[in-house]
Amino acid sequence: MPLTAAGFQRETGVSRETMERLARYAAALERWNPRINLVGKESLTTLWQRHMLDSAQLYPLLPEGTRTILDVGSGAGFPGLVLACMGVPDTHLVESDQRKAVFLAEAARLAAPALRDSVKIHAVRIETLAPFPVEAVVARAVAPVRQLLGMVAPFLGPGSQCLFLKGRQADAELTDAAKDWTMRVETVPSRSDPSGTILRLSDVRRR
Repeated sequence: MPLTAAGFQRETGVSRETMERLARYAAALERWNPRINLVGKESLTTLWQRHMLDSAQLYPLLPEGTRTILDVGSGAGFPGLVLACMGVPDTHLVESDQRKAVFLAEAARLAAPALRDSVKIHAVRIETLAPFPVEAVVARAVAPVRQLLGMVAPFLGPGSQCLFLKGRQADAELTDAAKDWTMRVETVPSRSDPSGTILRLSDVRRR
């Protein structure tokens, strides 16, 4: 049986205020999706597990005291906008598709007035964005790890971490990435997908 909003709240323990933000975000997604195909139509039937929980499970894995995160290839806002709704104070969503970037701005506005200040939308390719320091980079279904690290390396400081949501190819992607990068790797089983893995990468350096 699909995870409901109430089930999501029990699973994550988020506050009523956070649930209200996420519910408004979900409603905006359902209204916009027929127009610009933000997510697969069928996945809306499992929205709270496939998209919301998949994103929310990163929140407790963020480095302690995280203030600024970068979400690469944000698309419909997963995982970055969910993390902003949960309380990350400075969230940068990078999405080069102009229509999706417009949706992200509207979804953030509808989710909560406070997100206007805490969410920044960058409607550009990550390669053209001037680097700034972040505690964490998050990404889902964007590119293989080797390529992703090339995109985000300019934003990583000594204590920064990468949290990448990956599927069955995670090990193969790590092996390939090791050709160009050294890093400390932690793997965390996904709470939303039995075949999924969260890669938590730190001490990332180019060989």
